[in-house]
Amino acid sequence: MDYKELASTILEKVGGAKNVSHVTHCATRLRFNLYDDSKADTSGIESTNGVVGVANNGGQYQVIVGTDVNYIYKELVKLGKFDEDSIDSGNAKDNRSKMAKVIDIIAGTFTPIIPVLAGAGMLKAVIAIINGFNLLSPDSNVLQVLTFMGDAGFYFLPIILAASAAKKFQVNQYIAMGIGAILMHPSFMNIVSTVQENGESFYFIGLPVGLVNYSSTVIPIILAIWFMSYVEPFINKIIPKTIRVIIAPLFIIFIVATVTLIILGPLGNYLGVGLAYVFSFLNDEVTWLVPTLVGALTPLLVMVGMHYGLISIGINELATKGLDPVAGPGMLVSNIAQGGAGFAVALRAKNKELKALASSSSITALVGITEPLLYGVNLRYKRPLVAAMIGGGVGGLFLGIMGVGRFAQVPPGLLALPSYIGPDGFSVLIYAIIGIIISFTVSFIVSYFLGIKEEPEQTTKDTDKETIEKKAVAEDIVYAPITGKSVELKEVDDGVFSQGILGQGVAIIPEEGKVFAPIDGTVSVLLDSHHAIGITGDGGAEILIHVGIDTVQLDGLHYSPKVEQGQRIKKGDLILEFDLEAIKKEGYPVITPIIVTNSSDFADVLGITRKSVKSGDALIKLP
Repeated sequence: MDYKELASTILEKVGGAKNVSHVTHCATRLRFNLYDDSKADTSGIESTNGVVGVANNGGQYQVIVGTDVNYIYKELVKLGKFDEDSIDSGNAKDNRSKMAKVIDIIAGTFTPIIPVLAGAGMLKAVIAIINGFNLLSPDSNVLQVLTFMGDAGFYFLPIILAASAAKKFQVNQYIAMGIGAILMHPSFMNIVSTVQENGESFYFIGLPVGLVNYSSTVIPIILAIWFMSYVEPFINKIIPKTIRVIIAPLFIIFIVATVTLIILGPLGNYLGVGLAYVFSFLNDEVTWLVPTLVGALTPLLVMVGMHYGLISIGINELATKGLDPVAGPGMLVSNIAQGGAGFAVALRAKNKELKALASSSSITALVGITEPLLYGVNLRYKRPLVAAMIGGGVGGLFLGIMGVGRFAQVPPGLLALPSYIGPDGFSVLIYAIIGIIISFTVSFIVSYFLGIKEEPEQTTKDTDKETIEKKAVAEDIVYAPITGKSVELKEVDDGVFSQGILGQGVAIIPEEGKVFAPIDGTVSVLLDSHHAIGITGDGGAEILIHVGIDTVQLDGLHYSPKVEQGQRIKKGDLILEFDLEAIKKEGYPVITPIIVTNSSDFADVLGITRKSVKSGDALIKLP
């Protein structure tokens, strides 16, 4: 895969770098904050080779690209010249709903820190195995070092969250980390401990300071950085530029830290304790409810990006009680259930490509990364998704009844099982294993018997022009939109086309400057530069006709569209005229790719190449 080409295509189709206020990534997704979502070509992105799917939810425009996301993200940052240390504040108006903004803040704050918590959680899982099997003495130096390594990520969580939240709230990251450090300072910790032991109060500038131990807390620091997002711009506005670099941080730190120690910190602590109390009540009174709901609904939460809200609750549960019965168990059986449904598809499917996709993505789901399977198979065919939700719900019900919780923050998958080894031994782990067996088995059986609707796999590749024309009535045919010579896409001097990133098809070297509709359908895309037209056919084929290479730079010069976006067209209608010779004189290649952008929806894309064609001749067969 050419990561640079894919990143370039995605960036172009989300509206360009100027439409991106912020971009980050998680395990499988590029997560954009766009100034204007309407400028994003969602269908074009979805049909791009290398893209699994698109989700525009929770205030984020999410492009799912799989486990290579880190490499694609790095190329994206270079191409867009994005500053990874800050967020472009921009001047665009944010029209998202309040709920969308809250979800975006939660996702954007917790997504970047997940690797730290996952690494620390896996260390704690290793320690649990060591303790469970008595592999090392409790006084062992090795065990002591591993213990504080595993605890550090959670203990200093306010500082880590401060850095992440600063990016979302568009404030100075290092001052934000300084605020987190103030909450964690040993002197403050000693004051809290001493004053609490003596039953006294502690005052600063005549106001009571909240006696809270902020280690491993979540909500207080997020409230602090939210408050800082109002204080910092105000201070920067009133302090003269000549002394701002020295004086502004003084006032920002003093104001934010003071308000946090006296008001926001205690308030956030109460909110965290209250949240923990709510779930403790649910776990005591209806132990089956939360894991059942999480097990059944996690795929839907993932699709709208709300699963990060669950993760934050789970982290808060671990911080306050040392046990997470909320997010971890339900998400674990949900992921396993998706894998079970996917393996059933792999077993029943006749199409070889679908078999390979279902089996490989099911394996990644079992280790905790479900997006490739969710978007590539389960959601696409619907019935496997239903089976996965049923299996996840049944597995979650069992875990809820047995009171299962995880003792460390580890991505929910088979590798997370050691995090279910608790101080009382292996009983919780055993129940967790039984739960995943239940969820896998139920989802597999339901998915297998429900089956899927798939097109039979094409076993022959008939590219003979006469044969294609004879089958035109029975099969989907794309006709030549231009008179000229048809050639293979690999002859196009543009990697986006030659490597099939946008989809499969053919190219035509035109002999005249007229483009005719290749199928009956609707004009779905008509760029302002008029050099490219997208058509959605009545049979479901999505066709892109791209007249010339890099001709977007002509900004519409030498092009004259004869249709409008959204207009109905019939095969053979004149849809575009262009000045062939003028474009050549401008120095642009006129070779014209004709791409089936949703190639993955068809068993194959078979084109006639190395022949002279006239507009209206059969050009591409879609079995």
